[in-house]
This record gives sequence, C-alpha cells and structure tokens, in this order.
Amino acid sequence: MARHALVRPRGRRPLLVAAALCAVLLLGAAAWFVAKGNATDRAGTGEATPDARASDAAPTGRLAGWPLFVEHTGLAVDHLRDLEAAGRTSEAAAIRRIAEQPTATWFADEASGYADRARRLVREAGAAGRVPVLTVYYLPQRDCSGHSAGGARDADAYRRWVGALAAGLAGHRAIVVLEPDAVAQAVDGCLPAAAAAERYRLLGAAIDAFRAVPGVRVYLDAGNPTWVEAGRMAPALRAAGIDRAHGFALNVANFESTPNNIAYGTALSGLLGGAHFVVDTSRNGNGPAQTGVGDRHWCNPPGRALGTPPTVETGHPLVDAYLWIKRPGESDGACTAGSPPAGRWFPRYALELAGHPG
Repeated sequence: MARHALVRPRGRRPLLVAAALCAVLLLGAAAWFVAKGNATDRAGTGEATPDARASDAAPTGRLAGWPLFVEHTGLAVDHLRDLEAAGRTSEAAAIRRIAEQPTATWFADEASGYADRARRLVREAGAAGRVPVLTVYYLPQRDCSGHSAGGARDADAYRRWVGALAAGLAGHRAIVVLEPDAVAQAVDGCLPAAAAAERYRLLGAAIDAFRAVPGVRVYLDAGNPTWVEAGRMAPALRAAGIDRAHGFALNVANFESTPNNIAYGTALSGLLGGAHFVVDTSRNGNGPAQTGVGDRHWCNPPGRALGTPPTVETGHPLVDAYLWIKRPGESDGACTAGSPPAGRWFPRYALELAGHPG
C-alpha cells in the first residue's frame, strides 16, 4: 500500500460508445437537482470568491499557467532508487518514465493525519511554484463492495473528513478530482435509490467545500466513454452538483483512448452547458484491452502502455488537462495471477506499462 497514495481500481462496466454518442443527439439536458450546501461561485448561491471570479473571467477557464507538481516520494520513486542501487540501469530507465512525472496523490482514508498530509503537499508544491493534483476517494459504500470497498462509515463522517481536507488546502492552489466511480456506479444501479440520493447530496457538499477554498479547482468524476451513456450521465452529474464544480473528470484508472474520451466528454459537455473536463491518460497509450473478458478488461490488463504525459496544454478548448490520476505501476487489484491487492506496487506491470521489453 502506498505511503502517500492509496490508488484503487475502477469497476467499469462497458457499454457501446456509439450508443452514448447517439443518445446525446436525441436527449436534451435533464432537470436540475441542486444538492444542499453553501455554493461559493456564481453558479451557486453565495458570493464568488476573488479566485473564482478570475477563473470565470478567463475565456476558456483552462488551467494554463498551472505547472503540475512532481512528488519526490511514492512507490515508483522507491522502486527507482532500488533499481539504481542494484545497477539495473535498463529497468531504472523505464521506471523513471513513471517516477519523474506529476501524478495524483490519493486521499482515501483517515490514517496518517490525512489533513496534515494534504497541508504538507500543497505547501511543498507551492514552494516549488507548482500545483498538486489530489484524488478524493472516501465516500460511504465506496466501490459498492468491489475491490476497493471502504470509505467513510456514514454521511456525517464524510462531511467532517472532507471539511478537514479542504481546510488543509487553504492558501494554496490545487486540482481536486472528486470520487472516482461514484456517480457512474449510482447510475449503474449498485445502490438503492435512497443511498444514491444521499451520495449525490454528499458529492454536492464536497464540491461546495472545495470550491469555497480560493485557488482550488474541483472536477467531479464522470466515468468513461464505455460505461454510462452521456444522456444518462448528465442528469446524474447535475444531481451531484456539477454546475458548482469547475468541470468533470474522465477515464480515471481506465484505458479508453484519448480521442474517445474527448468525443464522449464533448457530448457530455453539450448536455451540461459547456462544462470543461480533464482526462486520465496515465495508462491509455495502447487504448483499452479486449472487451468481454470481465475484470480483465480493466484490472491490470496486459499489453497496455503509458499515455500522454500530464499537461495543462491540451490544444482543445474543453479539455483543461491531461492528468495521470491513476498512479501507473500500482495494482488495480488481486484479480489476475500474481497481481497484488489494489494500491500495492506491481513491478512487472509497471515495467510493461513503461515499455520495458523484459
């Protein structure tokens, strides 16, 4: 398990991309459902912060000028040092392709003084003139009893946890990717109706908590192009408070190609009033694995590769960044022969992603 990031797999259920794109041509935007909370931007109910006003005034709302932070700790860095010490130069060169890139830091439990860890992260990044990416992953009934089951014990515990985490970011810039899989799983029917409604309320409250911190940009996870068609995803995102977020995130811990993510994201954006989005390109260099093979489609599938390096210069008016949200080389779960539990370092898989022939 990573010391500084607990990376979890995503339990994707593929649907037809063509159906998703056709659906958006037929369906309009759905009715609003605004979660309870104190919105702090002009799309909410409160006065916009100076930071929010500056962002809203930009013609594209992009993250241009936000250089991404590279942590000098983590499982990839530890493995790189071990390889260098052992003189295994070829393998070290491959792992360096992972260790020297900005990757997201995951916050997924209450251990190790999580709020203090967030505070140290943003301070270190700020001192370097850089911006960190944080993945928040602690909702109750997380992953619907899948490989990454867990999360807060109840709604009140989650609200307190998010509040403390958001407070730890005060005074610094940060990019927050909020609750991978949470909305898509709710749409997919893994929760009873009452639990799904509570999940949307909690996501809205989390968006408000992070949006209240000047300098923080929050992107609500929206699954990937093969999971939930855009016409069904858009109203669910609205129910979860997307209109108060800075945008949505796609492809977290998945392998769908960047062009497919852009096509899906553009269609979804059209149903959400032009919302922007970020794409996880950490492992999509070869696109997705074969469909129809169950967990093997998303859980440590062979033959995958690193994707476009993280950048806020995407060349696309709706895509604010390509990010490495899933930390390459950390396992999706103990779902294949020899693969460790979720979040553990998987040396063989890391080398394969980095293109090492051995």
